[in-house]
Amino acid sequence: MGMKCIGVDIGGTSVKIGLFEVTGELLDKWEVETRKEEGGKYILPDVASSIKSRTAEKGIDLKTEVKGVGLGVPGPVLPDGYVETCVNLGWRKVNPQEELSALLDGIRVRSGNDANVAALGEMWQGGGKGYSDLVMLTLGTGVGGGVILNQKIVAGKHGLGGEIGHIHVRDEEWEHCNCGGIGCVEQIGSATGIAREARRKLANSDKPSALRELGDTVTAKDVLDAAKAGDALALEVMEVVGHYLGLALSMVVMIVDPEIFVIGGGVSKAGQFLIDMIQKHYDHFTVISPRKAKLGLATLGNDAGIYGAARLIL
Repeated sequence: MGMKCIGVDIGGTSVKIGLFEVTGELLDKWEVETRKEEGGKYILPDVASSIKSRTAEKGIDLKTEVKGVGLGVPGPVLPDGYVETCVNLGWRKVNPQEELSALLDGIRVRSGNDANVAALGEMWQGGGKGYSDLVMLTLGTGVGGGVILNQKIVAGKHGLGGEIGHIHVRDEEWEHCNCGGIGCVEQIGSATGIAREARRKLANSDKPSALRELGDTVTAKDVLDAAKAGDALALEVMEVVGHYLGLALSMVVMIVDPEIFVIGGGVSKAGQFLIDMIQKHYDHFTVISPRKAKLGLATLGNDAGIYGAARLIL
């Protein structure tokens, strides 16, 4: 039996935990409920007791057979593991890696922001396997990002590294983003943003479209399905989305110049169709060189977080 490592991905409703060989093979995964009451004070004790009972069940000695535990946190994490605030969990001024280490009898614990950690997971065993320099773009309810250079997370001095969703790209926007800014990538390229673009387009155009009967209930999946089927209005929406995502990636490529952009999140289920939509605009904005980062799809899905968390330890 070789050495093991454990990856913990803390989400707003559940905590995903994975037990891995240090080679990257997933041996077991499970979930515990995220108990957010009383400022989230039960989350780490629940995680610790779950890890202890599962490793005991399997006859694994935490102290001698587990190299450490990695932790993905949904908020900015400073290099020493300090978390100023984590809105979704109710945490304020905590150091979860120190707390979890103490709860697990001093075992080594490392932590990082969940989007950055997911990017590390995709580099290790997913869509970015074989690359050392990559940027991950997660298109879900919001737009997350993670920058990996030389196989290391670049979180920046203030935890803002990889916040691609909040790059300003649209001057003529009038609604505010959740971050307080206006015209962010997240307002256009997220699942929420795509649906909003569709509602705007439906309101401002008489063009026939399969989306009309859905009205305000239209989702990003509806838009992508209709666009794939050749619906003209849905295709117009996706042109706008592709334009701004391509613009954002062209800005990132001029600063970071990764080997690959790995695109994940629920919206990425649209597959090659989405990649092609972004690619043509990305190419349009990066004529400086034909040799640049390619675009690829994430492959680990919801497990990227536990893979990346485990990789933090290695």
